[in-house]
Amino acid sequence: MSRVLVVGCGCTGALIAALLRRNKKLINITMWDKSKGAGGRMSTSRSPQDNSCTADLGCQYITQHSSYLNKHSSYYEELKNASILVPLNTEIEYAKNNENDTNYVTPAGVSSIVKYYIKESQCCSSYQMQLDSIVKKEGSWMVKAIDGSEGVFDSVVLTIPVPQLFLLQGDMPSILSASSQVKSNLEEVDYSSRYALGLFFDKGVKLDEPWSGKYVNDHPIFRFIAIDNKKRGQAESPPSVVFHTSVPFGKQHLEKTPTEVEPILLKAIKEMFPNWPAPSSVKTQKWRYSQVSKPYPGSPGCVVLSENPPLVLAGDAFSHSNFDGCIVSAEAVLKEIEDKL
Repeated sequence: MSRVLVVGCGCTGALIAALLRRNKKLINITMWDKSKGAGGRMSTSRSPQDNSCTADLGCQYITQHSSYLNKHSSYYEELKNASILVPLNTEIEYAKNNENDTNYVTPAGVSSIVKYYIKESQCCSSYQMQLDSIVKKEGSWMVKAIDGSEGVFDSVVLTIPVPQLFLLQGDMPSILSASSQVKSNLEEVDYSSRYALGLFFDKGVKLDEPWSGKYVNDHPIFRFIAIDNKKRGQAESPPSVVFHTSVPFGKQHLEKTPTEVEPILLKAIKEMFPNWPAPSSVKTQKWRYSQVSKPYPGSPGCVVLSENPPLVLAGDAFSHSNFDGCIVSAEAVLKEIEDKL
């Protein structure tokens, strides 16, 4: 039975695992992620005081783009039938969408998409497992984590941000250098950076704003704000609010910690909304690798570093940063390796 390791439990990794399971029933799928749980940039955080008060600190809503309407419709229908996606029926001020695009929200938080596909994959998922090295050994890959955990796999798919690939040890430096063109292309990939801050309030608190979310064009710090429970159509749930900073602010404060940046964000929020009550808790998230601003040239969906045994790079860096981009990358990986398993 073929052993496949998918590194990165974000949307692309979860989709890859699910598609592999559906097309190759008799394989052993393992997933590693350095975080405490699944989601990646589709992360959902909970208030420490109330588990029913949640906020999406990464992806805010899912847009079914008209350009992929027919090609990817089955994915959206599946998630709608599973009640993972429901139509966005509240107002997002200044949102820019094409006329035939459709927006969806996730009643259980955006991480529910990733968790759905991980469950579908029937994989063995391990968290707080940060990849350290990859070594080719007797037709397989010996893979080790920083904590010393290791495993042997017949195929490895890496969905981690491209800059992290250059930090891997073992055979990875020589593999990446084997093709000067591939290495040069990888070095061209660039990401935006930003901070996200979540405010969690007690049940019964009212935030009297006419919108559920809005894009901000004239603020020195913030680019997007969402009253998350209202955005999901759950106005009676404990309120939570998400603030996303602008890319310039994220770049300016890139080397600071969330603890250092949090007071700056809270001060600005107090100035914007002086009548809001104090939240019961706050969480600041640093997205060093937010959306891909410059993808791998040609956006091929994935890049094969080794045919035998398969070693494949995937993720939005090889397509584009939205749900459709994750699908594009996952389908490209399936096409490359399903006949080799």
